[in-house]
Amino acid sequence: MRLGNLFSAAAALAITAAVGLASPASAQTRTLKMQSSFPANSTAHDAFKMLAERVERLTAGQLKIDAAPGGQIVPPFEVLDATHKKVIDGAVSIDYYWVGKNKAFTLYSNTPAGIVGMDAMDFLGWFYEGGGKALYEEFLTKDMRMNVHAMPLYSPGPQALGWFRKPIEGLAQFKGIKCRQTGITAEIYAKMGMAVVNMPGGEIAPAAERGAIDCAEWVGGIEDVRLGLHTIWKNHYTPGVHESAPIANVMFNTEVWKSLTDQQREIIQVAATEVFTRWGAWIQKLNAEAIQEMTEKHGVKILNTPPEINIEFMKAWDAVATAEAEKNPSFKKAYDSQKAYAAKVVPAKRFMFPPYTLTADHYFPQKK
Repeated sequence: MRLGNLFSAAAALAITAAVGLASPASAQTRTLKMQSSFPANSTAHDAFKMLAERVERLTAGQLKIDAAPGGQIVPPFEVLDATHKKVIDGAVSIDYYWVGKNKAFTLYSNTPAGIVGMDAMDFLGWFYEGGGKALYEEFLTKDMRMNVHAMPLYSPGPQALGWFRKPIEGLAQFKGIKCRQTGITAEIYAKMGMAVVNMPGGEIAPAAERGAIDCAEWVGGIEDVRLGLHTIWKNHYTPGVHESAPIANVMFNTEVWKSLTDQQREIIQVAATEVFTRWGAWIQKLNAEAIQEMTEKHGVKILNTPPEINIEFMKAWDAVATAEAEKNPSFKKAYDSQKAYAAKVVPAKRFMFPPYTLTADHYFPQKK
């Protein structure tokens, strides 16, 4: 991917001067060794590379990020522990991977069901304007005793229900079906009858090809095309609510984070916020092109998810969240905060925003 540049080299130098960094000629370059949880050809890893590019340019080359893909240094699902232990300086991943440590992690990824209805922008509002950032820092450092500092980086959603070997008509066909799922959504789908299998993204296509799984959730659109799922299975169901507005983050070892200058930390924060917007706009175009390619060139059927599946999923999640809040103080504290914030913004947004389908149906009527 060729990443567009919003700032010229001259602008980067101007920022350098403005924030008091040394000139490139006299500065000592520092490189952070970091890794994502995602395959090298994924758009999720592209978000990581976009962050690395912006940080390098905005610091005029003084701070660089070596953005390694999943598995290059440590296994994809071990980047959190590797960051904590300073095996790597930091990572890009998504917090619902760590629910085995504490289910409260899933709340900081806005998953599942876009916690109590929040979309990605609502979650950012809660994080930066509704007290979420302070709760997250307290959770990581005090509750989990982890040497990790993290912040939102991008939203890889909304995600499709997934790919299926055979068509499905309703919830009854979930019974016993072997499906790749991750995080707390795996627990919920298991309650709905699935035989869930957890595996990194790079292992999904090989497992599908050898018949080890009958269905899989990854992301949808361009991500699924890059994995090659459209060449294996032809039944693609959407939408799903299990990850309607997920949030992935970038994390740093706390000692590494504190060792950066105030200006470098601020630049990373600014760059992460920029990536959230730029990557989100870019992925929309790629998803549209991927859907066209899947259907027109590869015979994929884009099918509507049977409504009962998403409804039952939300009910199952509500039950899991309520039960977890009763026994997990970390979960309850974040969940109560999110519910209070969502109670303000979600109803207001529904009142102010016209349904997306209103104008979409007028200008682009849905084909049967």
